[in-house]
Amino acid sequence: MAEKQAHLNGAYYGPSVPPAPANYRSHRRSSGCGCGCCLLKLLLKIIITLVIIIGLAVLIFWLIFRPNEVKFHVTDVSLNEFNLDGNNTLRYDLAVNITVRNPNRRIGVHYDRIEARAYYEDQRFNTQTLPSFYQGHKNTSFLNPVFKGEHLVILGADETAEFNEERASNIYSIDVKLHLRIRFKVGSVRTGRFRPKVSCDLKVPLNAANATFSTTKCDWDF
Repeated sequence: MAEKQAHLNGAYYGPSVPPAPANYRSHRRSSGCGCGCCLLKLLLKIIITLVIIIGLAVLIFWLIFRPNEVKFHVTDVSLNEFNLDGNNTLRYDLAVNITVRNPNRRIGVHYDRIEARAYYEDQRFNTQTLPSFYQGHKNTSFLNPVFKGEHLVILGADETAEFNEERASNIYSIDVKLHLRIRFKVGSVRTGRFRPKVSCDLKVPLNAANATFSTTKCDWDF
């Protein structure tokens, strides 16, 4: 009994207890893409919102004002001279009547600059600057550029052959182009400036020819 008591008072306390497992926390990278991804999503949302707002504004503007294209027509021409001599000098005397129709009820047009250019075989032979003006709602205005003088025009073999054919028929392919600087007026608001071009591809009879000119619609080029 004494031996058992002594044993109990010694250093032995029974079978050893295994240590508790260490609590390791795994450090894993975040599955998200971080701040860069959040900024990209925010930017996309802003862009989409702006596109929707601009689209709605354009739709509302169209529903209110119903803008229509301003129409340009060459209604008459007068060609007294159009002759190319052996020195490649083109002598010409051309007058053009152009009507400009604004069909819009609520939109006016400021023509701040109008430059009329005359071409033959893609070569410009004269330029005229016309007076600026304001065109009101549902209004028809008139432009009357006159091209007269002489200019050096170098034609290739094919262009020379075509010129000779047109001289035989007394009907010439002449292009008149209008280079514009315009602003639109909506109520009391004026837009910024636009620089469109208007192209008129004409078949012009010499006045001495027994031919008539047909009214020609011009095309916009923004």
